[in-house]
Amino acid sequence: MTLPSQAAIVVIGGGIIGCSTAYHLARDHKADVVLLEQGKLTSGSTWHAAGLVGQLRSSASITRVLKYSVDLYKGLEAETGLATGWKMTGCLRLATNADRWTEYKRLATTAKSFGMDMQLLSPAEVKAMWPLMETGDLVGASWLPTDGQASPSDITQSLAKGARMHGAKLYEDVLVTGFDMTDGRITAVKTNQGDIACDKVVNCAGQWARQVGVMAGINVPLQPVKHQYIITEKIAGLATDAPTLRDPDRRTYFKEEVGGLVMGGYEPNPQAWTTADVPNDWQFRLLDDDYDHFEQHMTQAIARVPALETVGVKQMINGPESFTPDGNFILGVAPECANMFVGAGFNAFGIASGGGAGWVLAQWVVDGEAPLDLWVVDIRRFSSLHRDRQWVCERTLEAYGKHYTIGFPHEEYASGRPRIVSPLYDRLKEQRAVFGSKLGWERPNWFAPNGVEPKDIYSMGRQNWFAAVGDEHRHVREQVGIFDQSSFAKYELSGPDAAKALDWICANDVSKPTGRLIYTQLLNTRGGIEADLTVARLAEEKFYIVTGTGFRTHDASWISDHIGEGLNARLTDVTEDFGTLSLMGPRARDVLAAVTVADVSNAGFPFGHVREIAIAGQIVRALRVTYVGELGWELHVPIAATGEVFDALMAAGKKHGIRPVGYRALESLRLEKGYRAWGSDITPNDTPQEAGLGWAVKLRKNTDFVGRRALEKVGGAPLKKRFAGFTVDDPEIVLLGRETILRNGEPVGYLTSGGYGYTIGRNIGYGYVRNADGVSDDFLISGGYELVVAMERTPAKIHLEPMYDPTAERVKA
Repeated sequence: MTLPSQAAIVVIGGGIIGCSTAYHLARDHKADVVLLEQGKLTSGSTWHAAGLVGQLRSSASITRVLKYSVDLYKGLEAETGLATGWKMTGCLRLATNADRWTEYKRLATTAKSFGMDMQLLSPAEVKAMWPLMETGDLVGASWLPTDGQASPSDITQSLAKGARMHGAKLYEDVLVTGFDMTDGRITAVKTNQGDIACDKVVNCAGQWARQVGVMAGINVPLQPVKHQYIITEKIAGLATDAPTLRDPDRRTYFKEEVGGLVMGGYEPNPQAWTTADVPNDWQFRLLDDDYDHFEQHMTQAIARVPALETVGVKQMINGPESFTPDGNFILGVAPECANMFVGAGFNAFGIASGGGAGWVLAQWVVDGEAPLDLWVVDIRRFSSLHRDRQWVCERTLEAYGKHYTIGFPHEEYASGRPRIVSPLYDRLKEQRAVFGSKLGWERPNWFAPNGVEPKDIYSMGRQNWFAAVGDEHRHVREQVGIFDQSSFAKYELSGPDAAKALDWICANDVSKPTGRLIYTQLLNTRGGIEADLTVARLAEEKFYIVTGTGFRTHDASWISDHIGEGLNARLTDVTEDFGTLSLMGPRARDVLAAVTVADVSNAGFPFGHVREIAIAGQIVRALRVTYVGELGWELHVPIAATGEVFDALMAAGKKHGIRPVGYRALESLRLEKGYRAWGSDITPNDTPQEAGLGWAVKLRKNTDFVGRRALEKVGGAPLKKRFAGFTVDDPEIVLLGRETILRNGEPVGYLTSGGYGYTIGRNIGYGYVRNADGVSDDFLISGGYELVVAMERTPAKIHLEPMYDPTAERVKA
């Protein structure tokens, strides 16, 4: 065997993800692609996967990826002549309590929002479909008829054959040993059989993906976890087309295989395999059976399917599976290396995701940007925190343990905390703050009044913080609140070409004079919104950029990747250099005027401006901007002085009723004001015009920018979807997002975010209304609307303007 000396794209790893990516690169893009597998195809974790194929996730794009897998598996055998073992048996998910049943009603609504038919069945209907099951404890079950199962090895071999048929070259027994790199880009893949010069590399190395990444200086935060299941002998009376079964309240799953059952589960006390490197020779090997650890599943499974008590066990499989710290898989371009792409960490969803993940990853590799909103799986959602192997291990084990627990709204992870704290952490804790965690940062979600325990108590209805957050919300509307937003990601872009670089990257016009602040989106080539941030011009050649906590890696890498060739502009991450205090509310100016000699009058410091002012002897970057719809400033303080400045503001604000406020109130305030949240309301799938943000795009200016062509192409054509707000009067209803929007009884879209507006006293939701013939104002206003919430229809009112706006003048005054 002689390896080629060069290829356009090298895929590393011959499991289902690698073979699917190679197949799609060759089939859809006619790419010159070489796949390298250190052992034999399927030899990592693919061969011992259980092979369940489910499709529904809480993200529309990821659900689309999984639906694509099913469509591909249905037709692959006809194309390649190799069987895939695909069986569309459908999937039953069992519910044994009221909270789980509510979760399923919400999931069934989400499924319908995404164009899938999930049905809710009674225990009697479940028993008829699966007679061997004990149903006495059931409330009911959800039923998704298009789910199914596949043979992992067969499907991978079929994809591999398809890849070869379309011109890809696949090589087994080739070990990747390193990379040649120039200026942070890979120029060649080094192997034990010779080197291959290449333009791009796709790391689909499964549980070895972390080690392969390290060779190129990139971090793939994975943890192999021991996952066990058994295969039984034949069971009398088990139908060959029995639906796959998920019994999350008992943490187990079942699927029929050759007349017997495959049964496994997700225990609350999982076992990590190793935090060191996975041995290269660990190909068709398994871990020792651990019946003691598995017994918890066995007990639960027998209670559900009593026939298991007497049937023989043919085989026990104990194999390591790659899991991630948040339970979502990892796709995309590595922030540390612009030509390495990753597809890994599939959390035992690899077979379900394989077809679709290969399709979107191939497109991503060819275009350099994702074809859909794939933020929830984007590798750039991680940060340097995720280089800590021990932290990743702890958080990943917690995520694994939650695999089958009820998904309560607003649930926080508990492990590895506190990790990063602002200088105000102890002060806020004394004020009874209840913290959440975002990208490692502890952030106050709400403040518990005296007599209320300062901790979240999760439920499917209104949670224990509802009234307390209402008080915080009203306080910001009527007096003044202070938010600790030190976790904001902050960068400086400087150099002679900084303005030129931003002019190309930003959709809004940032070529404003020094002292101005601009709200802008960053667009992809489809005109979709890749980021949403503020840019403050500090000097002729220096800009200060502020974005959301969770988007730190993503936005920095997007900006860096799009600074034009040869431009002299340098991006520096200064997140930890500045604490951020947001002073918001009608009395914000009174408080600020009391602690600085600077002129903070409207004439001296207008809205949309940035000034350096002195507070408590410290030079503070003050940005006059709001995300709550009230008069206010973001104060960016040298990090060591954050406590001092906070104390000065609290002392001066005492007579104006100042109090600290948390992120839950921030959310309800922004919902009333109609401000969009990136990642939910605005995403790479949405254009500024569709989102009602066309006013922030410099189309009238004769300068080119990323995404301009795509926006001009659709130009004057009617928009096929538009962002709108909805209110619901029924106080018992809880809106979370993904609820279906009905117009005159017909589904036209779903909510992207939901919550409660305490000033207007109603539930608020936002979402896109779709219509193939165009969505005009008249179309929107003339319809009668309802929302489907947990499978129940409720009347709703549409809003095209902010729901709370008496402050429009006050904010700018």
